[in-house]
Order: sequence, then structure tokens, then C-alpha cells
Amino acid sequence: MHRVLIVEDDRVLADSLAEFFTEKGLSVDVAYGYDEALEKLEQNRYDAYLIDVNLGDGDGVELLKTLRSLKDDTPTLIISALTDVQSVARGFAAGAEDYLKKPFDPEELFVRLKARLSADEITYGPLTYRDGRFYLNGEELELGEVERCVLLKLLKNRSKVVDKEFLYNCMRNPSPLALRVLMSKLKKKTGLPIKAVKGAGYVLD
Repeated sequence: MHRVLIVEDDRVLADSLAEFFTEKGLSVDVAYGYDEALEKLEQNRYDAYLIDVNLGDGDGVELLKTLRSLKDDTPTLIISALTDVQSVARGFAAGAEDYLKKPFDPEELFVRLKARLSADEITYGPLTYRDGRFYLNGEELELGEVERCVLLKLLKNRSKVVDKEFLYNCMRNPSPLALRVLMSKLKKKTGLPIKAVKGAGYVLD
């Protein structure tokens, strides 16, 4: 089940969207402001973000900029009452995949969100990532949340060295030793050629 974070200070709208998305089969968390969003992001991993621009205690676009600076590439949709071209451009420049102007039809929002979630399919040899799950030779792999996060970052950046600090974002208590143990487990479970690059990170050839 895909997990989505809604960051919206209008509690009525946020709760309505959360209920609507839950009925559609998504797992939903709600943050009613900038600071609360940061708290939830520290504690949980999500498959998509839905962020309002004007939050009571901050700017949603600045929140997205912060996430992107931390190498968080989670698909993000911006929602806003600001409809001018400059505001829309600012949202996309910050790294948003989509921008929807208020008021909007919840069904349209869900279609756009679902498209972002469903489009993320990657195949690498016998391994396939689809709809938030990994399959090896057609059989679903039993992976923990941290393992899924790390493996997805390696897949999305295959043949490139992935900085260990980027991978640490997936972990609750990151350390070089914990990351080495995690990589060893992933190699055993997947059989993939994950290699350590001294002083840098890891690469999936």
C-alpha cells in the first residue's frame, strides 16, 4: 500500500483529502503545518507528498527545496490558491512533479497522484520494482522499510556511486557499520552486484 503525506494547514481540506485517499486504498498521514511535516518526515518514509504552498508556519515550496537538498526525490504534488505563472514556475523549480490550483476536484487530484505512484516501475535483470514493491523472478521480495528505501535509491541511480549520506536518509540510526550490514543483507536477498566504493558510498553495477 502506498503511503502519502499531506501537508495542508486547512484542517477541513486536509482531513477530507485524507479520508478520500484512504477510501481509494492509500495510507495517509497529515501534517497541518511546516514544523509538523518535518517531524513526520523524520519518523516515516513516504511514496508521495502533497504540499500546500501557504502553510500557517512556513512556506511549502521552501519545505520542498529542503527535501530536495537532502536528496529526497519522493514524487511531490504542490497545491495552492496561487494561480499566477510565477508561483507555478516556482513550484516546479523547487522540484515538484505537478502543480494543482485550488479549488480542484479531488478525483482529478487522485488521478494525478496515482499516475505519479504508478509510473515508478524499474526493471533490473530479474528484479522489478512496481507499485512500491520489489519482485525477484516474479516473486515478491520480503524487505523491510529501510531495505526498500535503500534498494530503490540504488536502482534509481544504477551505475552511479550513491553517496552514503544519501542512503543514511533511509535509516533511523545511521552509521557506517549499520549501512555495511544492511548492504550485506540486501546482496544476499537479491543477488545483485552491490559494491562499496571506499570513502564515497555504494554502487549497483
